[in-house]
Amino acid sequence: MTAEIAVLHVQDRLRQDCEPVVAIYRDLGAVQAEQIVARALGELALTMSGLAAQVRRLQRLSEQLGMLSLGAVAGDVRLCLDQGDSTAFSAVWARLLRVAERTLAADHSLIDRSV
Repeated sequence: MTAEIAVLHVQDRLRQDCEPVVAIYRDLGAVQAEQIVARALGELALTMSGLAAQVRRLQRLSEQLGMLSLGAVAGDVRLCLDQGDSTAFSAVWARLLRVAERTLAADHSLIDRSV
């Protein structure tokens, strides 16, 4: 028996409220508003690239300390970011937070016992 595998392509409906940007233009004028909006968009892009770099660092540090589960889940988060899979990212990010909390709590208790 052969099974067919369907590839689903996620197409998230993007929602955006234009009113905050409209208010910036109304309050500050076109020239100043353009500068502020462009700077904010640049900061968003830097934050996203910084997030990927921080997840990579988390993975590396976790693996160096033998926190294999935390490192593996951080790698999964990176994969979701690289693939632009927002649905998987949401689930894996929640898992990363759970694993990190449990890992760091367990590791902290080991440190307390060694002192």
